[in-house]
Amino acid sequence: MCGDIALTCDSTNATTAADATSVPDVRSLGLLTLTALGVVYGDIGTSPLYALRECFRGELSVSLSEANVLGVLSLILWALILVISVKYLTLVMRADNNGEGGILALMVLAIGKRTQSGKRNGLLVMGLFGAGLLYGDGAITPAISVLSAIEGLHVATPAFDHLVLPITIAILCGLFMIQRRGTTHVGRLFGPVILMWFCLLAVLGIVQIAKHPSVLAAVSPHFAVEFFLANQWHGFVVVGIVFLVVTGGEALYADMGHFGARPIRIAWFTIVLPALLLNYFGQGALLIDSPEFIDNPFFLMAPTWAHIPLVFLAAAATVIASQAVISGAFSLSAQAVHLGYLPRLQIIHTSKDERGQVYVPVVNWLLLTAVLGCVLAFRTSEHLASAYGMAITTTMVITAVLLYIVMRKRWKWPRAWALPTVSFFLAIDLLFFGANLVKLFEGGWFPLLLGAATCLVMLVWQRGRRLVWQMLKAGTVTIEEFLEDIRTNAPLRVDVPAVYLTPNSDTIPQTLSANLRHNRVLHRPVALLTIVTEEIPWVRLEDRVEMTHLGEGVYRVVAHCGFKQRPNVVNFMQQCRLHNVDFTGEETTYFLGRLSLQIARQQRFSVWNKRLFAWMMHNSHDASAYFGIPPEQVVEMGRRLEL
Repeated sequence: MCGDIALTCDSTNATTAADATSVPDVRSLGLLTLTALGVVYGDIGTSPLYALRECFRGELSVSLSEANVLGVLSLILWALILVISVKYLTLVMRADNNGEGGILALMVLAIGKRTQSGKRNGLLVMGLFGAGLLYGDGAITPAISVLSAIEGLHVATPAFDHLVLPITIAILCGLFMIQRRGTTHVGRLFGPVILMWFCLLAVLGIVQIAKHPSVLAAVSPHFAVEFFLANQWHGFVVVGIVFLVVTGGEALYADMGHFGARPIRIAWFTIVLPALLLNYFGQGALLIDSPEFIDNPFFLMAPTWAHIPLVFLAAAATVIASQAVISGAFSLSAQAVHLGYLPRLQIIHTSKDERGQVYVPVVNWLLLTAVLGCVLAFRTSEHLASAYGMAITTTMVITAVLLYIVMRKRWKWPRAWALPTVSFFLAIDLLFFGANLVKLFEGGWFPLLLGAATCLVMLVWQRGRRLVWQMLKAGTVTIEEFLEDIRTNAPLRVDVPAVYLTPNSDTIPQTLSANLRHNRVLHRPVALLTIVTEEIPWVRLEDRVEMTHLGEGVYRVVAHCGFKQRPNVVNFMQQCRLHNVDFTGEETTYFLGRLSLQIARQQRFSVWNKRLFAWMMHNSHDASAYFGIPPEQVVEMGRRLEL
């Protein structure tokens, strides 16, 4: 019935402001850039805590020598430029769906409406798997970031070593508890802190570079080539560790809908990239002069008196690093719900001014559980580094493939341009992917398993939802048949408005048929409301509602909304007043359907799939709350269906 499987959308009061497009002034752009800095760049901004160190420590590392340091620095510099500056900020962020980014938005653009069924299914699985992998990254990023910062206490005194895990857990719990305040409030709180962090990165790096300026020679890519020639297999493996410096790339794209591309690009080129390069080169200069500092070169760049304050600032910065993937997970979940790949979830819009800023409680607490599990299972940032990277490298490969399709289908690029461009970046992504495969059995399996499980849940829900819709459609009557029947056998009419939600605008919902059959009463006027989720994130206010008088006081209402908008049926019905029909009074009754599924042992859908789908449907968010309907005006009509 519609209340359980209807397509969903968003039409909150807050979206009215979002419909107006305007160019921000300098002051608002500066504030938005600072907020974006606080939310988006924490992940990539805290990589200096562990990335360079891991290249020269552990079984997968190379020996610490000046030539190897220069080679690794050259790899880091060109990875940041090619992957982040060129691929993501220049190319991928152009593939926005009306300003919205992320792998699901890219998947929708790639699939389109004319894609053949087989190819469509392949792109769908690819996109959903990439989306699931971002949840895997979301479980590891907060754990490794905060752990690496708190482990800096060892530099001050080993006496604090036993407190590393308890402090890390306490910080992570506090971070997830403040998410309900919303991205804007969190970003404005974190923006100044992360700005201070990047300034500190730059200062620490400049001090060390001044002592050993020859390290700047690593700007030349020939040092990276010589590094591969000298180290061969070990050099290839180290690329998987170098990848840690670009792990925030997907978060930039996923969070684009929160702030827009312009503030994210401004923050990167003016603050983030210079600070990161200065710090990495500063660490390299320190290691060339003092190889014994390899255990923690980041903290040892600072004078002894600054170690404890630096740990506190690093802890604050790693909390911000976690924010990027958390807010990305919220955006991803909201998109998946509205596109029909996840059941209804409680989605709270946290800003009246900035569209796309949401908080999803169930995702917040599930992610916290996964993060704490990572901390307790791996216990150190060194062990977590082995698990880090697999999910994001796989997602980057998927992004490159989908980007090629968007270039050809949406941007109309000729193959002679699109193929070499994507092949170049795909080669880099595959290099990172291959290097990270070495870490598959040392923890890399964990984010892949979590991503695959999430993808499976999405596919089961999408398939089960489609099957239920088809079964319900088979038992309905057409609008023409219904109207002819009530003309021939006129029922008792009551002058009270009624709204019936239905996923099909061409048939009569079974809630209406059942109400008429059992109660022998028909309301007047009657609205048959169908909510259509479009392949764009936002639908303008004037384009949201279509209304047609079918006769006998029955109206077809089709409400259009984007996959980033949240449902509010009352708001939709208010727009019907433009057609001189009022469905907004307190006496209006909203009819929803509630399904009870009975599992049948038929081959078209395996039993465990059915049980999983039935469990998700049973535990989905309350329909009346999700659709924004006052509960005292709702009538639910139940039906049992054999699946």
